[in-house]
Amino acid sequence: MTSTPPSPFIGPNSPLDARQQEVVQRVSAAEHASIVALPSDHPLDPKRRARDEATYPELLAQPERIRETLAANDTALAELAGLIAGHDLDRVFVTGAGDSLAVAIAARQTLEQMLGVPCEPAQSLDLAYYLAPLLTPRSLVIALSSSGETTRTVEAALVAQHAGALTVAITNTPGSTLDAECGRTLLLKATRVGWPTQSSTTALALLLDLAVRVGRTTGRPGAEELAAHLERVPDLMERVIADVEEPLAVIAERERDADTFLFSAAGPSWGSAVIGAAKVKECTPDHAEAVQVEEFHHYNSLKAGEPIWIIAPAGPSVPRAVHTAAEAKRFGGRVYVITTEGVTGFDEVADRVITVPAVPEALSPLLTVLPAQLTGYLLAMAQFRAAENPGD
Repeated sequence: MTSTPPSPFIGPNSPLDARQQEVVQRVSAAEHASIVALPSDHPLDPKRRARDEATYPELLAQPERIRETLAANDTALAELAGLIAGHDLDRVFVTGAGDSLAVAIAARQTLEQMLGVPCEPAQSLDLAYYLAPLLTPRSLVIALSSSGETTRTVEAALVAQHAGALTVAITNTPGSTLDAECGRTLLLKATRVGWPTQSSTTALALLLDLAVRVGRTTGRPGAEELAAHLERVPDLMERVIADVEEPLAVIAERERDADTFLFSAAGPSWGSAVIGAAKVKECTPDHAEAVQVEEFHHYNSLKAGEPIWIIAPAGPSVPRAVHTAAEAKRFGGRVYVITTEGVTGFDEVADRVITVPAVPEALSPLLTVLPAQLTGYLLAMAQFRAAENPGD
């Protein structure tokens, strides 16, 4: 086993005090131990299979976990929204790593619309090590970590505290380091026996709900409409899960032997694309990558025979995403599109179009992320079946 990764915040030149440095050392050691215990890439690894299989019921239960999370945090959300509304904010940083960073990306548009200041989804190492000079007492830093023990995210929160910023933890673990170190905490009602699903969508729902509450308090245009749409999103999520699983299972069976999987999107659904690639990397032994719709066109992003999932709900990215789909087909790829009901631009270029109900684009990641998550799980199940029955 390799040694615990170092931190520039440990030592005599650290801006953190002795107690805070001890906190960083403790969470770093614990996090490293959990990483080295991850499953292998063996096609029938029982540890990976057990975690993959545990992912499915947790994925299905996401709408109910969101309802429970929002209800449990109702008072805390109201108090925090009032505090933020009365705070002379200069900017917002939403920080995390992995799926937590993708959640920050997905929430950015709503936070900026409702809070009226720039919002930066910041990888926690970048916030702690590079963006710290931008933090002021007028900044709001929201730190996301399901375990509450992600080292770089804890460091980012400590640095934000040092700068006098308003800090908020969103975590699934009461009493965790992140919960203890931040000024305020919103607690998720999520399970994580499988790969992360509920911990991502409940965190996203909390961020969206918080943003809308601030917007309603300050009279931001569109706040009431967003609030009405957000209230019905869990019901729509249930409908999406029921509608998309069967066609996605057919796609997964077709693509099970590919060893590279691409996801592409822009705007809020860029977060969904990042999560889609993450689920494939977690659930299978294969490579997966998220590439922004515009960046796709600046490199040879797709090779002949590779599949790509393009996530483009109704919004300004659709025309460029249609072009991306056409180019992917020209390169010899297979193209699967997740878009909004009624969007027809992909019908002539995609191998399959999966649709979700219409909601404001700022809220759409709560719907588009579901087929992205399911894709990773269904690919894994198709691969396990193939490994067990190599002659089929």
